[in-house]
Amino acid sequence: MDHERTRPKAVPNQQLSEFGVIVTRWDFPPGGETGWHLHAYNYVVVPLTKGTLTLETREATNQAALTPGESYARAAGVEHNVVNDNNFAFSFVEIEIK
Repeated sequence: MDHERTRPKAVPNQQLSEFGVIVTRWDFPPGGETGWHLHAYNYVVVPLTKGTLTLETREATNQAALTPGESYARAAGVEHNVVNDNNFAFSFVEIEIK
């Protein structure tokens, strides 16, 4: 899905890639996005910030209200773009299971 405006990019900081996991901290500026990507592994997200992220998929756009420490998991194969539509920075840790 193309957008008329250019969004700033979220910044990934890979912290660990061993023992069967990849741990990445994602930091989003206000309005920032990951860009479209396909998850090759099952993964868990651990929010560090309270707020709402927009999840764009090929089929729909959904809002996800997140609370620090309240994790969720998704299966491999998810393709989406994650957008921080909050007017503040947002962060989470993503743990991929290889």
